[in-house]
Amino acid sequence: MLAITPGEPAGIGPDLLISLAQATRADAWVAICDADMLSRRASELGLSLRLIPHGADAEPTRAAGLLSVCHTPLERPVQAGELDVANAPGVVAALQRAADGALVGEFQALVTGPMQKSIVVDAGIAFTGHTEFLQQAAGVADVVMMLARPGLRVALATTHLPLRDVPDAITPQLLERRLRILQQDMAVRFGIHEPRILVAGLNPHAGESGHLGREELQIIIPVLDKLRGEGFTLTGPLPADTLFLPEMLAGADAVFAMYHDQGLPVLKAGGFSEAINITLGLPFVRTSVDHGTALDLAATGRADGGSFAAALTAAAQMSDART
Repeated sequence: MLAITPGEPAGIGPDLLISLAQATRADAWVAICDADMLSRRASELGLSLRLIPHGADAEPTRAAGLLSVCHTPLERPVQAGELDVANAPGVVAALQRAADGALVGEFQALVTGPMQKSIVVDAGIAFTGHTEFLQQAAGVADVVMMLARPGLRVALATTHLPLRDVPDAITPQLLERRLRILQQDMAVRFGIHEPRILVAGLNPHAGESGHLGREELQIIIPVLDKLRGEGFTLTGPLPADTLFLPEMLAGADAVFAMYHDQGLPVLKAGGFSEAINITLGLPFVRTSVDHGTALDLAATGRADGGSFAAALTAAAQMSDART
């Protein structure tokens, strides 16, 4: 059973969920959101949707045009494309309900649609993103953000930091902790028990033997050597400008990049509509779309559901790998 939060109700998340629910599916889905909002959006899209209340005695449906829903109310009716700060607490409450259910095994995985961080913050709620919220909800010490598309997985040492702050954030402790999470979840969630991981350097040419920066010599290489001694298969640090060549990626299971814009532009350029976000290190499977709320496309029927469909498929596959 997959829990799905469509995210910002004024954006395209509800549209994508409703559109995908028009087809018969192999897995049981439970939408966690305002049921009235879903019904109104389906009408605006001209699509048929019947909602079945989720409960202890209700069997989640897999049938086309039917969707199980765990109703979490919003404060005000939603106008597609128009943000409403009054509805932000309801959006966060839906995410909390989904996380709580995943933690107790009610749901085998969580799939999240795009949220509008700014409107949540404007509502006075401390929120930096799904990843950090779910880390706190699960009570785990650290998590790793991974972006994936067919043929390429990129995990990040650091995530949403200003570029000037990245070198100070890359410490031996951080690298070791996050490489261990990556190694473990490649086995647990992807069934790859001896993953081959390519590690990017921080500096141009991976530091050029210390002439273009010493982070590789003083921080990255000692951590990689330590983990290789424990049996990790790590190649690097490698220059990021050649790391993503096909001949380098051949045979690799994942890339470990030092910062957000080092690895993700390559991944997204190769297949944006298929890219998804995966949070490693949680006690449950969580995947997400890798795009924003696209307020201008809400209720138009023109939103591309490829990333949402890929996130749902990946969540089901990773849940199977855990069993």
